[in-house]
Amino acid sequence: MRFFASSLLSAALAAQASLATPLRSRSPYSVKETHIPPHGWEKLNRAAGDRYIQLEIALKQSNFAELERHLYEVSDPEHERYGQHLSADEVNELVKPTKKTSDLVHEWLYENGIEDLHYSAAKDWITIHVPVELAERLLDTEYHNYKHVDGNKVVARTTSWSLPRHLHNHIDAIQPTTSFFRAAANEETYFNAPAEVPESYKKPTDDVIARVCNVTSVTPECFANLYHTKGYKAKAGDKNTVGFNNFLGEVPIRPDAELFLKKYRPEAVESAKSFKAFSINGGPVQDGPLTANQSAEGTSKEANLDVQAIAGISWPVPIVSFSTAGEPPFNPDISTPDNSNEPYLVWVNWLLSQKKIPQVISTSYSDSEQTVPRSYADRVCKQFAQVGARGTTLFFSSGDRGVGGTDKCFSNDGKNSTRFLPGFPPTCPYVTAVGATMNFEPEESAYRAARTVNGTFRDLYASGAGFSNYFERPQWQKKVVDKYVKDLDGAYDGLYGKDGRAYPDLAGQGLYFAYFWNGTEGTISGTSASTPLVAGIFSLVNDALISQGKKPLGWLNPWLYSKGYKGLTDITKGFSYGCNVEGFPVTKGWDPVTGFGTPDFPKLVKLAGAKI
Repeated sequence: MRFFASSLLSAALAAQASLATPLRSRSPYSVKETHIPPHGWEKLNRAAGDRYIQLEIALKQSNFAELERHLYEVSDPEHERYGQHLSADEVNELVKPTKKTSDLVHEWLYENGIEDLHYSAAKDWITIHVPVELAERLLDTEYHNYKHVDGNKVVARTTSWSLPRHLHNHIDAIQPTTSFFRAAANEETYFNAPAEVPESYKKPTDDVIARVCNVTSVTPECFANLYHTKGYKAKAGDKNTVGFNNFLGEVPIRPDAELFLKKYRPEAVESAKSFKAFSINGGPVQDGPLTANQSAEGTSKEANLDVQAIAGISWPVPIVSFSTAGEPPFNPDISTPDNSNEPYLVWVNWLLSQKKIPQVISTSYSDSEQTVPRSYADRVCKQFAQVGARGTTLFFSSGDRGVGGTDKCFSNDGKNSTRFLPGFPPTCPYVTAVGATMNFEPEESAYRAARTVNGTFRDLYASGAGFSNYFERPQWQKKVVDKYVKDLDGAYDGLYGKDGRAYPDLAGQGLYFAYFWNGTEGTISGTSASTPLVAGIFSLVNDALISQGKKPLGWLNPWLYSKGYKGLTDITKGFSYGCNVEGFPVTKGWDPVTGFGTPDFPKLVKLAGAKI
């Protein structure tokens, strides 16, 4: 889509081209944002000026407060509008920029010779592709190449950028500028280590659970019995769908899904071939087995886990796979700062451009909140709010490094102070964050101590937990979270944001999932496992609602904190670990490790207002 200038502006552009100099801005430039690189990033040489970079420009939304009001009303089970979700057009109308904002931003871009503009559905984001040297002039900044000590990825970034003063109130964010997302290695999006019986494991006294649940290889049969979905027959057909996201070049491998379902859900095997797969921004899709290169690189372990975890619990609910190109961040080598943005924004803006979207979507990726500039995190979070207003539940994994991993808990305050490291997007209040549990009777928070594996030190695995440093505590969780913080009695004061949005909200099994990869069965762990499992269970809750003429749950959190928590089994054992401390304790009631606990399907259906 292209914005066409008036004849007067066209004439100005022609004059500009002849002079080869940009028109003078309306007002002097001043700094819009500064963001210190997080611990571990090394500044290298200047970025090559002739290389292209993709900039995403966030225009100020006209009436997000009104969108948020609608979101709360349609998501509050006590409100008369509960379940009356908005259409795509209604959402777009509420957040589209004002004419003044749009005109001023377009004028600025045209003055700098930029005409090829691409838009989000609500025209609240503009995407441009420009040489680095033009981006530097546009933002009055300098891009340098940066490399993280733990990898070989190199990105073009700056620590500060500016705008003409008259645009400061019309542009919320521009990226990539000051963002330092990391392209996680496969081992960092899930926990992949040989299965062993946890020291705390006790054989279940329930005969059925003891028979069908193997703690070193947990299967769909175990989940169905543990969370009481066994025997439920989905009835809503294609009126109800569940989706999942693939990033970092991941793509679900259908032949592996077929092997998994043949063994564990033979009645569902056809879904391995029939689930819909969408490519976004050139993201990969494929129908055949792994290639030799994919096998050598360990590609698609995450994607296979996601589709198999969902299909194993939610069949026959139709599944949708989204594969989005781009890595947070992406750069092929030190001399080539061509850049695809972190993929959450690309994906969510594509999603919002669709008229029909799944009622539940699972995402098993996150990064440290401090790698994301606050302005950018806020705007991406608002895009998630728009999805929620349309009636979709967004589940995000809480992470696998407890409160921040081992020997990595440094803030980017310029002093490298020790701090717990919350994750984004799970800190966004408009998503539902999922932690991980292990064992069966009782379940406890997932944990495996750090150790050396095959001569290589591997970080600990602990269910992600924490409090946002960016987002304030929402009203719907204040009561339970304020009580938890008070009961800590000062423990870890100064290491976390005591007034921030706390997460996760609930949890599910996340240790040693049975799955197939490259034709072979193995096990894999993480909140990357618990998140699609929980998403699959809630897709069955929606199935019960929709098949009985009711609306899907949509944005889950107000319902979850007001009444839905009664349909979860409280977890009372464990700690969050990380940052070389024991971390937050799991307690009775809500805690920032397992949330309110794990699903009890029949109770959730009843609380949602449906019958089984």
